[in-house]
Amino acid sequence: MSTVQDAGNVSSQFGAGAAKTAKSGTADTQDRFLSLLVAQMKNQDPLNPLDNAQVTSQMAQLSTVEGIENMNSSLQAMVAGMGANQMAQAASLIGRGVLVPGDTVSPAQFEDVMGFELSRPADKVTVSIHDTAGGLVRKLELGSRETGVSVLAWDGLTDSGTAAPAGQYSFKVDAVQGGQPVSSVALNLGMVNSVSQNGQGVQLNLAGNGSVGYGEIRQIF
Repeated sequence: MSTVQDAGNVSSQFGAGAAKTAKSGTADTQDRFLSLLVAQMKNQDPLNPLDNAQVTSQMAQLSTVEGIENMNSSLQAMVAGMGANQMAQAASLIGRGVLVPGDTVSPAQFEDVMGFELSRPADKVTVSIHDTAGGLVRKLELGSRETGVSVLAWDGLTDSGTAAPAGQYSFKVDAVQGGQPVSSVALNLGMVNSVSQNGQGVQLNLAGNGSVGYGEIRQIF
């Protein structure tokens, strides 16, 4: 709970600081513009003075600059608020499993879940599980699958029906439709240990020291 509150406080301070900076920049621009305009009017050629159209044009340019700076200030405050909201949502995932891009799997319970995301329907999908040396351990013929995310669990057995040794394995997804390959993304299950935020946005720190962006989540367990 304190993580969410701290994120909100930081966001509020950041938004206020951004608005203050933008306001200061706008005021500085106005001062410089008025100083230049007064100096220009004082030193104008009496035989060729500034006309109203020139003054109006310069005032319009100042108004445009002010509008852009105010819009930037609003956008910065909006982004800060969205980041805090996303951080709060991500914090609620601590201790839960998320399906994210990755190709690792294990016969151990809770680590045996894997999945894939298809870009379009496939009439034949095959998942091949390999050991660390690249040897084939198990081939799963899944038949047809629709577009989107599919999830399955490995029973921990090899093709010969024996239990696979404990450890980490990798898997590969092959999908075809009418004999043509269908692009897919392999997905594995990760347990969320903590959340953080950096230049790339909110990050989920997973068990095993891996991390993934909040937007990469395909399913929550």
